[in-house]
Amino acid sequence: MRAVAQRVREAAVRVGGEEIARMREGLLALVGVAVDDTIEDAADLARKLVGLRVFPDADGRMNRSLLDTGGTLGVVSQFTLLGDAREGRRPSYTNAAPADRAAPLIDAVLDAAREEGVPVVSGRFQATMDVSLVNSGPVTILLDTRREF
Repeated sequence: MRAVAQRVREAAVRVGGEEIARMREGLLALVGVAVDDTIEDAADLARKLVGLRVFPDADGRMNRSLLDTGGTLGVVSQFTLLGDAREGRRPSYTNAAPADRAAPLIDAVLDAAREEGVPVVSGRFQATMDVSLVNSGPVTILLDTRREF
């Protein structure tokens, strides 16, 4: 699984003009599922997201996680994170999991994060979403459960 995690002051997700999710301070993670991802990858990603130390401590150092701050985790599925644009100008999505495999793994990330005690909001799987956010810092971290980067 791949994720782009952004520390946010606030974020919202809209589908068809209707707001379906809103959060205050926390992490907004855009998450892509690869064809060979497993439930273990989902649990690994959730643990990494909730424990990611990107929030400032009393000295201003990025030393605190969502678990420490009580912040919210927002998860938005985004298959395009698995796009391969190394050749040509049209990305290939052959490494992205089909919807019937990806949806349960996105749900597993959400469930695992909730089990850690973190408030969670999410987008709507397979919907065209408008995601707005205020990136704080800015802080943006790339994650990959295969440790490819």
